[in-house]
Amino acid sequence: MAYFSSPRPQSSSSAIKIVNPADHEDKAKLQAKRDSPQRQCRNILIYGSCRYQDKGCIYYHPSVEGSNHTPRSESPIPASLSAQAVNAPVFVPKAPFHIIATPSPTSASSFAPSPSPSTFYQDNDEYDNYGDSVSNHTPQTLEQQLVNQYQQVDYDDHESPMSNFYQSQQATFVRQPLDYHLYSHPTPDTFPSTHFVSDAIREELHKRSEASQLVPLPGHNLPDELQGYHSLALLEPSLTERRKFFSWYSTVYRATSSHDGVPYALRRVENFRLMHQAAFGAIETWSRVEHPNIARVREAFTTRAFNDNSLVVAYEYYPDAQTLFEMHIKQKPPVFQHGRLSAFSAALPETTLWSYIIQISSAIKAVHEAGLAVRMVDATKIMVTGKNRIRIGSCGIADVLMYDPRQDTAITQQEDLAMFGRLMFALCCNNLAAMNTLPKALDMMGRQYSADVKTLALYLISKPGPHKSIAQVIDMIGTNRLVHEMDGMHSSVNRLEAELMSELENGRLIRLLCKFGFINERPVFAREPRWSETGDRYIIKLFRDYVFHQVDENGNPVINLSHVLACLNKLDAGTDERIMLVSRDEQSCLVVSYKDVKACIDAAFGDLARASR
Repeated sequence: MAYFSSPRPQSSSSAIKIVNPADHEDKAKLQAKRDSPQRQCRNILIYGSCRYQDKGCIYYHPSVEGSNHTPRSESPIPASLSAQAVNAPVFVPKAPFHIIATPSPTSASSFAPSPSPSTFYQDNDEYDNYGDSVSNHTPQTLEQQLVNQYQQVDYDDHESPMSNFYQSQQATFVRQPLDYHLYSHPTPDTFPSTHFVSDAIREELHKRSEASQLVPLPGHNLPDELQGYHSLALLEPSLTERRKFFSWYSTVYRATSSHDGVPYALRRVENFRLMHQAAFGAIETWSRVEHPNIARVREAFTTRAFNDNSLVVAYEYYPDAQTLFEMHIKQKPPVFQHGRLSAFSAALPETTLWSYIIQISSAIKAVHEAGLAVRMVDATKIMVTGKNRIRIGSCGIADVLMYDPRQDTAITQQEDLAMFGRLMFALCCNNLAAMNTLPKALDMMGRQYSADVKTLALYLISKPGPHKSIAQVIDMIGTNRLVHEMDGMHSSVNRLEAELMSELENGRLIRLLCKFGFINERPVFAREPRWSETGDRYIIKLFRDYVFHQVDENGNPVINLSHVLACLNKLDAGTDERIMLVSRDEQSCLVVSYKDVKACIDAAFGDLARASR
């Protein structure tokens, strides 16, 4: 596991190590090779190929003649590399800790970014040149950016039992992030795929888990505790371009609840003074709204923990989520593909667009039926939490900030439809300010999408009327598209259930392995030094060798996971199938059934369990 380990300070010692002078030259050459930007990719050394070679991997990939896949057994390691070079970590940050101030991509992914709805912007033209241009990025600068992303703050290795409940605010280690394509490499063909979750889902879940557990970066002067929440971490990608949320600045944090230990997203509105306590009544109503396309509101409160009067609203937290603005509208830097820079495709597929429209319409319908108005149908407040799965965030804040007991709900519901139409124009034209030049936006929409998209968008931005409602919008979407969306959701559920079934039996097998660990090689029990190698325990030891320590005719170890899983399943079932167990010195031989071995394991583990009470 040297690949995943981080360098640790060695303890001081007065002993002097005597080494060959020639070793210094070898170490200098090895260090120079480690620091070289053209280091050979470890995937080539370990697996014979790198599936990320054309997808942004920054390391050197030598050309392979003949076949693209070199068998590992024939040439596992080039002869020019030593064992120390092969086991060396891929990257060790050389920079001191105090200069690392850029949050990692996973920690920067947020519940919702600071930009507020385009309706309240004073000047929307600034989005035309948002982000970095393609001409400003060269292969060298892009490679340097990828390398700089590896400088992140490490977790504390010595976690207490309450580490998941309360994390330290001070980070003291610099670590290498998880290389998901190495951590979850495709299993060989000889391994049964029915016992493992697919690599794509495993990588996605690991990214979400890492994003929800990252230690917050120091230097933001955040409070240690906030109305029952702790371990605050900033989720905004940058504070240099702050935009107003209505007439106030807002910031989003991730915090852990002291009541249930679950992370939540906290949106803080700065310098807001609550004038009417009745404004929190809308938050109570919003907390009862449950919909799969709405980030549920948990609670709201005011605080002076940030040295000002702040309003904080807590929502469900979705790690590694992106907004529609970040996903489809904001300009992205090009990436390396097939040896050259390639820009991202800007056009949103119409199938994906209709999926977004159906989900947003369903959420608006649920809110309107509850007697509320969303007032947040904007690209910067709608999150993409999965593949084509969206949720509307920041709900309920507008009802507190713009509290008016005489506000007509029907008017605000009509405004929801108008904001929905502006969102459609922004997604189709990749510009939040598309409504400023409506003829040009209609022309672009007509050239890239069907007439039904254009008709629905024009209906949504039309004048309010008694017959204009979200129910009419759903009728205009059409039954065929609704059925297609429902079929897609059912297919997704079936796929996830199949993935869950693949790991259903893993818990049962791990319990068997735990029993093996308690029994085998136990040094002493009941004043018997050789307890684990006498009596029925000797059969358990031989069975362990039969399962895990088999060798071929040449004495090489046999690594066959199918054999291991088959033996453990037969052992757990206690079948009558007989096997021959041979001692390590090949002087004794036992023929037993899996049922006999299971009885030996149950008896030995029962003795240990009774003695531990």
